[in-house]
Amino acid sequence: MAVPWWAWAAVIGVLLLMLAVDLFAHRKVHVVGVREAAVWSVVWVALGVAFGVVVWQVWGAEFGAQYYAGYLIEKSLAVDNVFVFAIIFSYFAVPREYQHRVLFYGVLGALVFRGAFIAAGSVLIASFAWILYVFGAFLVMTGVRMARHRDETIDPRRSVVLRMFRRFVPITETYEGQRFLVRRAGRLVATPLLAVLVLVEVTDIVFAVDSIPAIFAVTREPFLVFSSNAFAVLGLRALYFLLADLMYRFVYLKLGLAVVLVWVGAKLLLLDIYKIPTNLSLAVVGAILAVAVTASWLRTRGSGPEPEQEFTRSSSN
Repeated sequence: MAVPWWAWAAVIGVLLLMLAVDLFAHRKVHVVGVREAAVWSVVWVALGVAFGVVVWQVWGAEFGAQYYAGYLIEKSLAVDNVFVFAIIFSYFAVPREYQHRVLFYGVLGALVFRGAFIAAGSVLIASFAWILYVFGAFLVMTGVRMARHRDETIDPRRSVVLRMFRRFVPITETYEGQRFLVRRAGRLVATPLLAVLVLVEVTDIVFAVDSIPAIFAVTREPFLVFSSNAFAVLGLRALYFLLADLMYRFVYLKLGLAVVLVWVGAKLLLLDIYKIPTNLSLAVVGAILAVAVTASWLRTRGSGPEPEQEFTRSSSN
C-alpha cells in the first residue's frame, strides 16, 4: 500500500480540524445531554465511515475492509473505556459540565500516545516478523483473562498512579472551575481535575496495549492502523455522554470483547497455517459484537440501573 506524505498530512489535518471544531462547539461550560451526544456520535461515526469509503475507492476493497475491521475493533473496545471513565468521574465526583474538557484533552493525549505506539509496533513488525506471534499470544491471554474477570471493575483508590500523583503533586481540595492548575501562594497547584485527567490518560494507555495489537491483527499497514484508531477515538467523548448512564444494559459486552480479542489473537497465531480473509474477520467481529449487544439488551429489558450506576449518574449532575 503506497501512501504519499500528503495523505498522512491530510488525515492529521482533518483530525486537528475536527478537534478544533469540537473545542469551539463546546467552548461554553454546559452539561452535554443525550441528544447532543447522539448528534455528535452520528457526526463522528459518519466521518469514520466516510474515510473508509475513501480508502476503498483509492486503495481498493481489501484495504477498505482492513480499515473497517480495525475501526470496528477499536470502536467496540472504546465502549469498555467509557465504563471505566464513568467510574473515575464518579469516584472524583466530577461535575458533569467539566467532564467534556477532561475527555477532550484525554482524547488529544490518546492520539499522541497511540501514534507513538503504532510507530513502535510498525518498526518492531518490520524488524522482527515473529513479534506478530507474541501479539497473538498476548491477545488470546488478554481475552481469556477478560472473560474470567468480566464482572470486576477498577477501583481508583487502588491506583498506583493516583497515589504517586497525590504524593508528589500538591492538589487543591475543591474544583476551580475547568482549570487544571491554579496559583496558590506564588506557586502552581493542581486541581482535582488534573488528577482525573492523569488517570484518564493512563487508563487509555493501558487500553491501547490491547487495542493496538488487535488492529495489527487485521492490517499491518501503519496508515490504516493509525487512521482507523484515530477516527474511532475521536468519537470517544460523545460515546461517553451517550452510553455512561446505560452501563447496566451491556452485561455481556465485556464477554463479547473477550471473544473478539481471542479471535484476532488466533488469527495472528495461524498466519503460517491459514490466512483468514479480511472480510471474514470483519464479519466475525461484527457478528460477535451484535450477539453480545443484543443478548445484553434482551437480558436487561425492563430492568433499572444497579445502585452503583445510580450513584454514578447522580454524583455527576
